[in-house]
Amino acid sequence: MIELSLVGLAGAFAGTIVAAFAYPPLVMAIQHGLRLRTPEEAALLRRAVLAFDILVFAGVGYWLGTLIAG
Repeated sequence: MIELSLVGLAGAFAGTIVAAFAYPPLVMAIQHGLRLRTPEEAALLRRAVLAFDILVFAGVGYWLGTLIAG
């Protein structure tokens, strides 16, 4: 059975909040660099960046929460 740490979950929540603030500038920078041609490409890019953003920041938040609080 997987045991989740309460402080780790709090860190993951904080990481998700950070991901929400980091998402708009990150998407704009990537879209500007790629110069997408169709709205479908832009929508797919936004979804992929959002998924990656949340996974990474929540994971780092969980790790930092367990590292700091034990």
